[in-house]
Amino acid sequence: MPTAVRISEELVNEAKKISKIDRRSLTGQIEHWARIGKCAEENPDLTYDLIKEILIGIEELKQGEKSAYQFG
Repeated sequence: MPTAVRISEELVNEAKKISKIDRRSLTGQIEHWARIGKCAEENPDLTYDLIKEILIGIEELKQGEKSAYQFG
């Protein structure tokens, strides 16, 4: 269920710019940042790139894209 949330105009303006670059909706961009931030707080030792790869992997699994991991 959608919930209205107040955020600063500065954050909205920044999200508008980045959302166009990443081809996301404004809401999608803010949700993306929230997911990244939540994961970063829960896993402070992970880099942004690793967090992003993990989130991509989770989405791929949800869409049925999976393959066996090849070691080495």
